[in-house]
Amino acid sequence: MNETIPRLVLNLIGPGTISVFGLGFVGAWLIDRKRVYLLALATACLMFGTGMVVQVFHLPPDFAINALVSNLCYTIAVLMVSHGLLRRSGGALAPWFAAVTLALTSGLIAYFCYVDRDVQARIYVQNFGFGAILLLTAIQLRSLVHGRLIDRVLFWTLLVFSVQFFPRTLLTAASMRQGADPAGFGQSMFWQALQLSLAVLGAALALTMLIAALTDVIEDMRHERDIDELTGVRNRRGFEQLAERLLSRTGASAPSLIIADIDHFKQINDGYGHALGDAVLHRFGTMLATSVRGSDVVFRIGGEEFAILLPEEDGKAGELIARLQNNIAQTDFALPDSAQTITASFGVAVALPGESRQSWYARADKALYAAKHQGRDRAIFAGPAAALT
Repeated sequence: MNETIPRLVLNLIGPGTISVFGLGFVGAWLIDRKRVYLLALATACLMFGTGMVVQVFHLPPDFAINALVSNLCYTIAVLMVSHGLLRRSGGALAPWFAAVTLALTSGLIAYFCYVDRDVQARIYVQNFGFGAILLLTAIQLRSLVHGRLIDRVLFWTLLVFSVQFFPRTLLTAASMRQGADPAGFGQSMFWQALQLSLAVLGAALALTMLIAALTDVIEDMRHERDIDELTGVRNRRGFEQLAERLLSRTGASAPSLIIADIDHFKQINDGYGHALGDAVLHRFGTMLATSVRGSDVVFRIGGEEFAILLPEEDGKAGELIARLQNNIAQTDFALPDSAQTITASFGVAVALPGESRQSWYARADKALYAAKHQGRDRAIFAGPAAALT
C-alpha cells in the first residue's frame, strides 16, 4: 500500500505534465483561432495523456483490450503531432496515411494480444512505428533548419525525439520476453526507460512546440498591428520601426527610401466618392507590393502616400521606379471613362551616414514635393542625383 501510492503519483506526473501543455495549446488557439494546427497539438496531448492513464490504472482491466485502447490513444497522439507540425508549415497529414496507420497498428496489436501473446512484439510495433512517423515528419520539415531560431530548435528536437525510439527500444525491449507477465510491465527496464525519455525528450519537444506556437501567435499579432487594413501593405508604424532598424545597422550599405504619392487623388475622392477612392488605394498598394523586389518593403504612410524601403543601395532605385511607372500605366483602376488617368510622383533619398529617420524622410518628402511642383508623374532624387522624367 505504501509503495503503491508513490508509484501511482510518479506515473501520473507524465499525464499531468502533458495535460498542462495541452491547455497551453488550447490557450494559444483561443488567442488566434486561425491557427487550427494548435487544436491538433492539443488533441495530441489529450490522447497521449489518456493513453498513459489507461495503462497506469489498467482501465479496462483486461490486458488485451487495455493494450488496444492505449495503442489507439498513442497512435492518434503521434498522428496529431505529425499533422499539427505539418499544418503549421503549410502541409498536412494525408487522411489515407492516418487511416492505414491506425488500422495497421491496431491489427498488429490485436494479433499479438489474441493470437500470439507477445509483449515484446507489441513494443516493437508501437515504438518503431511511432519513431518512423515522427522521423518522416522531421524529414518533411527539414527546411526549418534555415528558418528562425525557434524553428531550428523545433526541427532538431523533433529529429532527436523520433530517432531515440529505435535505440531505446532495441536496448530495453529484450527484457520483455514472449509470454511475459503483463502485471510486471510497469517495473520493466523498458517502461522505466520510456518514462525517462518522455520526461526529458518528450517534455522538451512539447515545450518547444508550445514556444513555437506562442511565437507564431505573437508574430501574427505584431504583423496585424503593422498592416494597413485597406491596402494590405504595412502601415506607418511598421515603416518607422523598419527605417530605424535599417539606419542603425553598422557596416551595411546605405538603404534607400522612395515616397510615392498618387497624383490628383483628391479629385477622385471629390468627384467619384470615397468608396472608389478606397478601391484605387487598394489597387495601387497591391500593384506596389507585387512590383518590388523580395527584399524591398512597401508601406502606406498616410492618405494616398506610400513609401518603399530598399534595404541595400545598389543603384536599382531608378529601375524600380521605371517599372512602377510602367505598371501603374498597365493597371486597371476601374475608373469611369471621364476620370483622369492615374499617375504617381516619386521622391527618392539614399540615407546619409549618421542620418536620423526624420531627416531621411524629410529629404525624400522634399524631393517628392519637387516632383509635384515640376508637373507630377515623375521622380526626383534628393541630393545631386538627376530627375527621372
